[in-house]
Amino acid sequence: MKHEAIFEFFRRLAEDNPAPETELEYGNVYQLLVAVVLSAQATDVGVNKATRRLFAEVKTPEQMIALGEDGLKEHIKTIGLFNSKAKNVIALSERLMAEHGGEVPADRDILVTLPGVGRKTANVVMNCAFGEETFAVDTHVFRVSNRTGLARGKTPDHVEAKLEKRVPQPFRRHAHHWLILHGRYTCKARLPECWRCPVVDLCAYRNKVLEKPVGKGRRATSPS
Repeated sequence: MKHEAIFEFFRRLAEDNPAPETELEYGNVYQLLVAVVLSAQATDVGVNKATRRLFAEVKTPEQMIALGEDGLKEHIKTIGLFNSKAKNVIALSERLMAEHGGEVPADRDILVTLPGVGRKTANVVMNCAFGEETFAVDTHVFRVSNRTGLARGKTPDHVEAKLEKRVPQPFRRHAHHWLILHGRYTCKARLPECWRCPVVDLCAYRNKVLEKPVGKGRRATSPS
């Protein structure tokens, strides 16, 4: 996708949703970090359902440590991989208390050293909490970037590097949110809703679904 097309791609997404935000619910930076760790291989809806009561009770690493691993599991047992996630959340909370005064550091290189925190999680925290122009590549961003031709890559790191290079101002701050939401609600994995996509003419996907399916198992497709 050429520079002019990339600019127009994001201009349209921005016009439709000028100030996109994460759909994870949180009250402070620490809760955001925990929510993103819990969201791995889980939906934001599922995480929010589990964390509403948790975050009413726990707002700091110190309170999380006091709750304990078993107590945390009771709150998040509806989330996939809750055993390992509970262990990581307690461990990262202990690390924050021991090494960072209970505060979440505004440093991606430090964040990725915390238990359960990978590059994607660190990028989300840096972007949402600290306003950094980072590109968190989840399954939605990976799919949309490859499918549209915006930033093709074989791994999330490859896609992130291309987005970092290609996304222009003034769209860099919110780019990954637009891509996540576009992938979640329009450019879906199984059946992309191209018939209502605002950037369909800019997209390089060869099997666009240009008519809304009528009845189960029926859809009209058009190569491009």
